[in-house]
Amino acid sequence: MDTLHACETWDPERIRDHQLAALRDQLARVYGSSRYYRRQWDEIGWHPADLRDLDDLAALPITTKADYQRAIDDRPPYGDFLAVPRESVARLHFSSGTTGAPTPVAWTAADLDRWADLYARAAHSQGVRPGDVYQCLFSYAWFVGGLGATLGYTRLGATVIPGGSGDTDRQLETIFRYGTTAVGGTPSFLLHLAARADSLGRPLRESAVRHVMVGGEPGGGVPATRAMIESAWGARCHDGYGCLEFQPVAWECAERAGGHLAEDFVHAEVLDQHTRQPVPDGRPGVLVLTHLDKRATPLVRWWTGDVVVRDRARCECGRTHARLAGGVLGRADDMLVVRGVNVFPSAVENVVRRTAGGLTEFRVVLDPALADPVTGYPTALRVQVESTQDNLSGDLAAALRAELQVRAVVEIVGPGTLPRTTHKARRVVRATEPEVSQRVP
Repeated sequence: MDTLHACETWDPERIRDHQLAALRDQLARVYGSSRYYRRQWDEIGWHPADLRDLDDLAALPITTKADYQRAIDDRPPYGDFLAVPRESVARLHFSSGTTGAPTPVAWTAADLDRWADLYARAAHSQGVRPGDVYQCLFSYAWFVGGLGATLGYTRLGATVIPGGSGDTDRQLETIFRYGTTAVGGTPSFLLHLAARADSLGRPLRESAVRHVMVGGEPGGGVPATRAMIESAWGARCHDGYGCLEFQPVAWECAERAGGHLAEDFVHAEVLDQHTRQPVPDGRPGVLVLTHLDKRATPLVRWWTGDVVVRDRARCECGRTHARLAGGVLGRADDMLVVRGVNVFPSAVENVVRRTAGGLTEFRVVLDPALADPVTGYPTALRVQVESTQDNLSGDLAAALRAELQVRAVVEIVGPGTLPRTTHKARRVVRATEPEVSQRVP
């Protein structure tokens, strides 16, 4: 893979033609094989033959995670979204199960092949080549992250070390011993590894690593966090985006001007969170995705819950697929409204990382004492930050007010106080939860 994939440079009209033709085939297949969608579309009197333009897709209902879970509960263990015979399922991955029973998503052999190709394209666009040594630091147990990257980097021709997201000291030893040149993982775990390496007197910027791809959290799209990762690792950091149901969705190229949507794989809509109507390019909205060729568990108008801004301008790299400017801004259900100001945890992260410096851990605590008694909305942010700087509290509160236009109550806690994770960092917690039930002095 030494050149751009042919589909990555299609002009906008060809992309649209491809998506329309692919959707016609896909929706006909879905109608014939997915009990869920056939029943739903029959109820509203819609047939795939009614799709004459991409805009006609808006006539179909949104599909949510709750819809998917109900279909599993009604017809366990696979549910009515499965669109192939059970014996055609080559792979199952699961949700974390933090809000209910783990939900399965299935792949056929053809789906896995597609998955590998997309990941290989992502790695190639970021400068990884055959002969690189890629150490995968995404989780493998049950979840979806690690195996997709392993498929893709193997297809690209890299030497792959499936490290996973544990055994910190062994990961570091492996990086140095085997000359790892590329890594992938969550920003939280990569910063944790960097802090541990520094404490051992063996900083990762002295390793052979030159390519970093992060995903699973907004950190890769947060300028201060990206700068922190690059400084700690001495490597160029790229953001990638995917979710359990769609793998992968978008990735940054060497220009790092927003993740390129894989528009030959998904049809993307950006909708207003409340009205569910399209928003203009350049305005934030919730990303809604439809598979163009997924076989096992195809999804139509899937509400990702991720807030993005679409940019259709041609990238300097030559790729023509639309980009997600600034990556994923946050989760629609994580957005905080503080005295009428919309605040995403990623915006807080950017201010904290830049102001506090170092490999700083932090979190936002939803504190009833800082909520309006009538509406329940926060009147200020409570932010806990690990630091040894005596004057940081006032400086950070001032920076948050200046940049986000909200009041913040900043609590400084000792290094190592806040919980760590090797999976996805949880940046917003409730004060009633056990881990934050006690006020920090």
